[in-house]
Amino acid sequence: MKQVAFLIVVFFGLQLNAQIEAPQPSPFGKIEQKVGLTDVSVEYSRPGMRGRTIFGDLVPYGKIWRTGANENTKISFSDDVKIDGKDLKKGTYAIYTIPKEGSWEIMFYSDTNNWGNPQEWDESKVALKTTAKTMEMPMAMETFTIVIDELKNDGGQLNFLWENTIAMLPFTVPTNEKTLASIERVMNGPSANDYFAAASYYHDSKQDMNKAYEWVSKAAEMAGDDAFWILRRKSLIEAEMGKKDAAIATAKKSMASAEKAKNADYVKMNKESIAEWEGQ
Repeated sequence: MKQVAFLIVVFFGLQLNAQIEAPQPSPFGKIEQKVGLTDVSVEYSRPGMRGRTIFGDLVPYGKIWRTGANENTKISFSDDVKIDGKDLKKGTYAIYTIPKEGSWEIMFYSDTNNWGNPQEWDESKVALKTTAKTMEMPMAMETFTIVIDELKNDGGQLNFLWENTIAMLPFTVPTNEKTLASIERVMNGPSANDYFAAASYYHDSKQDMNKAYEWVSKAAEMAGDDAFWILRRKSLIEAEMGKKDAAIATAKKSMASAEKAKNADYVKMNKESIAEWEGQ
């Protein structure tokens, strides 16, 4: 009997852990789009019409709508963007809308952890509010759809389509600023960080120490004496090349800079290295 009871418990335990898989009435959707040099992504749930009247009925005019179904719809920008001439900082936002006849109010909400609309609306969390124009489509869109369209080097358009309505919201991205910065960076040659990274790789992988020393010296010259992490690496390369006096002098510079920056880890590492090299 004990064995039978045990088997019954195991059987029902397995039944409780089993999960039924079935299609969701509002399936999850995600779009990712490169606009100029900016990454834009949207995550949302996509309800269907299913014979219902949508705007002015299922989605009332003049009331805040979650802009989809289930969790709040989220949009992410990898750079600061402009919408309707207003600045929106890079990051992730929930999109809430207030559909009206002829236009929609669109709000980018900084709190993205809501199931649908927030229980208490906090106007201070509205990072940007603007208006999108709407048009009537010649055919019905059965499933709520968001697309990023009208792509140009410096912007695109966020389109919301459902039933026979499309709401259109243009935005611009900082392609020109990013491109000019990239051109200037490349034309000016490698930065201190580039030289430091190259020297660190050569040092760590035991490759040409003379080349590593050349690069780390350029990095230290460009970054100055405050860059204690670069000076630390230079001292290690010098020590490995047998330049003990130079390594000690560089380590002392690194330690002084680290003390100024209140970085105890680098102070300790330099002290230990100086003691080791002076004892050799």
